[in-house]
This record gives sequence, structure tokens and C-alpha cells, in this order.
Amino acid sequence: MHVHILGISGTFMGGIAAIARAAGHRVTGSDRNVYPPMSTQLEALGIDVIQGFEAEQLDPAPDIVVVGNVMTRGQPVVEALLERGLPYASGPEWLSREVLKERWVLAVAGTHGKTTTSSVLAWILEHAGLAPGFLIGGVPANFDTSARLGRDPFFVIEADEYDTAFFDKRAKFVHYRPRTVILNNLEYDHADIYPDVASIQRQFHHLVRIVPGGGRIVWNASDVRLQETLAMGCWTPREGFARADGKDVLWTARPVGVVDDYSQFEVLEAGRPRGTVQWSLIGAHNMENALAAIAAARHAGVTVEHAIDALQSFEGIARRMQVRGEINGVRVYDDFAHHPTAIATTLDGLRRRVGRARIIAVLEPRSNTMRMGVHQDTLAASLAGADEVWLYTPADIGWNAGAVVASLGARGHASHDVNTLASNLAKTARAGDHVLIMSNGGFDGLHGKLLAALERTTQVETSQDA
Repeated sequence: MHVHILGISGTFMGGIAAIARAAGHRVTGSDRNVYPPMSTQLEALGIDVIQGFEAEQLDPAPDIVVVGNVMTRGQPVVEALLERGLPYASGPEWLSREVLKERWVLAVAGTHGKTTTSSVLAWILEHAGLAPGFLIGGVPANFDTSARLGRDPFFVIEADEYDTAFFDKRAKFVHYRPRTVILNNLEYDHADIYPDVASIQRQFHHLVRIVPGGGRIVWNASDVRLQETLAMGCWTPREGFARADGKDVLWTARPVGVVDDYSQFEVLEAGRPRGTVQWSLIGAHNMENALAAIAAARHAGVTVEHAIDALQSFEGIARRMQVRGEINGVRVYDDFAHHPTAIATTLDGLRRRVGRARIIAVLEPRSNTMRMGVHQDTLAASLAGADEVWLYTPADIGWNAGAVVASLGARGHASHDVNTLASNLAKTARAGDHVLIMSNGGFDGLHGKLLAALERTTQVETSQDA
């Protein structure tokens, strides 16, 4: 079968391409601005990619056109697709029909932590010798790929609540029909799609409604909005997790060890110790992600002891507190945080790790929700854990970023140009600093530009000393 994918360079659609290729299909695709690493991955898979969305790419006609949710009416290829009556499907629909219908699907949903929890869960199953398939919105270091067909029966998927396609405005995750579901948390996000948090809760309840009675829902029992969502109706056994004991809580954890950064913690089931995790991740949020993955893996037949053992060798995920380099004592991190809650928890984890060392937080408000200004009133508070804050403020940001910067006092700075920002950061940073760069995009290569600027600064200082 010839599968042609529109919008192939996104993480999700690129994952669909890899899975379709592994399933034996001929795969082609198109997108705008296809660049590494996705372009490299697609090339390695032997997938031809066309630049742009012109109608000619549908000649000769493929057997099925898989349409990404970046596609809109008015694009020539979309208009030609509809006019000619060619077979088409959304990415989630195609995946459900061609891959997931015979699989035990373990879906990870929530506003935060989906990528990390999915990666941890996939690694636990892999470590147990189960060779799961997976489709994750990031690249786990243990696998070096975001998607894999895997072996029956298990398939782990990052279950996004974003809408499916221009012709299907349901949340993506309702297509997956999971047997095991993790609900990490629920907050207001995707303001370009949902008018309020209640509308997101309804989508989550649609997911809850399709989990079978013999399945399992692993959920954050301390999250009030999840409590409200499950109160709408639930027909599946539940296992709650939280940082502390409480109503409906089965799984808890407590930090142990010398450093209070949650990189080492004890897992408890119904108050009974089950073992201790010591791993490379930090932060209470990642401890919770681990609890959820342990519980879900047990539903798939992996013992708690084996899951805890697997976590010791979990290597993390690209762009989640990833160290991009260290020059002259200045360490530069790359992190995906783009919501005030995620920003605050990421900073808290780093603060616990580095103690009193200086943290410089650099934020690109790039997500649709952030660019609309939905979080502007809570943004400054989420950055309280940083000693210095730089906010990228492009001309089309759409809200008064200056007010946020002003509320940060002497700690706050703004820059509307990435090259200037890199130069200013290099001049400001000093040995022992931790520069945390947060964006859900590439930030115009700021990480590399900053490291290069730091290198130049070091060379200038060395030449002057000589």
C-alpha cells in the first residue's frame, strides 16, 4: 500500500511514517521547512519527502492520504484531495485502524508529563523483554527514536488531547481505544482549540468512557479536575497515585538520599515499601511520572520489582532537562516546559539539584496558548525559582510582555532578537551558573548560539590574560 502523509515532519506524523514503513508500506510525504533531525530520520527510512503542499504530489494517486492536523482548507493539496475523492484519514484514525486494533494499548494522557511517562513506561516494558511498540512526542535516549512498530501485544502511546484534523475536531486520544490509561493531570491549555477547562474535561471524559471494564485507569488522585472528570462517570477499576497518602491513593513515594531533588525515592503501595528508585531524572513531577508508569506496567504484567529495576537504567528524554553543553563552568540546559505549572516544577527540580547556585531562566512563549496571553498573569510567579529571567519577546507576541518583565523587578529582562539574547546571556553568565532554556520549539538555535558565544567570550578572556 502507498501511504502519503501530509505534514510529515511533525513528531507525531513522522512517527506514523516510521510505523507505516516498518509495517511494510511504501511511504511518502510532504511538509514545509523539513529539517534535521526529522529530515534525517525520514531519509534513513527511505521515505521521500516533498517540500510544500501543491496538488501535483497526488499524481499518481496514493492508496491512502494521511492528513496531519497542521493541514487546513485552502491548501492546494487538500483541495485536490477532496475534489478528486481520494481515500484519506487522520493520523490517529489510520494508526487505530491499521496498527492498534489488535494491540493492548497503554495510553498516557494529561496536560503535563505525557512524553516522560510514556518513555518511562515503554522502557519498563522493553526492560521486561516485551518489545512494545510506541509512539511518543519526544526521543527517549534508551531507544533513540520516537516511534516503533514493536511486537504484539503491547503499544504505548502519548495520548494528546489536541484536535485530530481539520475534518475531525475530537481529541486525538479518543481514537486509540486503550486498555490501560494514565491520567497525569488536567489544566487549561490549547486555548486555540478549547474555550475553557470544562471543554477539556469533557474530552478527557470521552476517553474514560471507552476504557473497558477489564482495563485500568491510573490517575493522579490529588488533581481536583481529574476528580471532577471521573465523577462524570467511570466504569473501569482505578489506581490512584500521589506524593502523599489520601483518598483513593494506592501509590505514593517519598524522597530519600542525601540530595532532596527526588532523584532517589522509595515507592510505596498502600503504604507498604516496594523498593527504591535511583535514577537520572530530578523533580517531584518526575517521581509522580514514575509512579504512574510502575502502576500501568503492572497492569500489563510487569512486577513492581522489575519496574523499579528498569528505572535505574532509564536515560531520560531529549529536550527534558537535557544538558546541551558546559563552557567555562556555565551549564546550558534545553527543556520543553511551556506552561506555568511545568516551568515552576522544572525550576523546583533544578533548584533542589544545584542548591544556591545561580539559575538563569530563558523562556520563549511559543505555544499557541502562551502566544495568546492566556498565562500572562501566572507566568511571573512560575519563574520565582530563578535568580535571573530572560523573556523572548518577538514583535508578534500579542500581549504585554513588558508587564511580566516589570513584575520580576531587577531579575527580569526582555529581548526581541535571538542573536542579541545569546550575546547578552554570554556576557551575564559566570562560572557556576545554570542556564535553563525553555521552549516547545527550536528557539531559533539559541542553545548552540549561546554555547558559541560563551566559547568566544572564553577565548577573548584568554587572549587578554596572555
